[in-house]
Amino acid sequence: MPRLTSAERERATGRLEAGDTPEAVAATFQCHISTIYRLLQRFKITGSTADAERSGRPRVTTPRQDRHIFRSHVAHPFTTAGETTRTVSGTHQAPISRQTASRRLRFRGLRNCRPARGPVLTVRHRQARLHWAQGHINWNNVRWQNVLFSDESRFCIDQVDGRVRVWRRSGYRYADNCVGENNAWGRPSLMLWGAIGYNQVLGPVIFQGLGPGPGNGVTAQRYMDQVLHPHVLPFFRAHGNWVFQHDNARSHTARATQDLLHR
Repeated sequence: MPRLTSAERERATGRLEAGDTPEAVAATFQCHISTIYRLLQRFKITGSTADAERSGRPRVTTPRQDRHIFRSHVAHPFTTAGETTRTVSGTHQAPISRQTASRRLRFRGLRNCRPARGPVLTVRHRQARLHWAQGHINWNNVRWQNVLFSDESRFCIDQVDGRVRVWRRSGYRYADNCVGENNAWGRPSLMLWGAIGYNQVLGPVIFQGLGPGPGNGVTAQRYMDQVLHPHVLPFFRAHGNWVFQHDNARSHTARATQDLLHR
């Protein structure tokens, strides 16, 4: 039988106080007579018709096991909740469910997310980035308006690059152990170049002649022939004193590229 709602319990109590018998009240609300007797007894003892608090289903993991689940995923965030269930036994020596492991992780602030993709940064990379940021921290909007930012991006054209998930806390998207390393030439793809500045857009440019294997990527010669000569150099001849910003990819730092840009 369905449980009585709060309004129905109040009405049933009012009928009892008005003199109706428990049998008549049970027939009116189509519930078992024992329900009405328990309701009457609870009202006499507590003065309320509200249900007593329930303890709920007993927990199947101990606080120590909860800490173990959390710490193992912080140390190894790419571990799935299903893998954790095979290493943790519940309080009755039975494996816990994947939903239980997921609830313990969410309670501790971990979320199941797609990992950030990118190369793992070395100490030298981090120091160089920090040095660049500190050198430009005082630039105002006027100086940034004369900077042309450029970059290349690869777009996979046959299928999505995997569906790996990672357990992480808020603010840990780019933590070392939460970033999935990517394969630069793993699937059929297009490599595009583009640049943006203050009220300025260059590209997009689709690189031609690329493919898997050594020497078939964005080489310095392709970078100069397909990007710098037809797009970047004419822009700087027309607009004068601008700063060209690109990253430290090999095609960008090659001697031939640097010589062309510093002529």
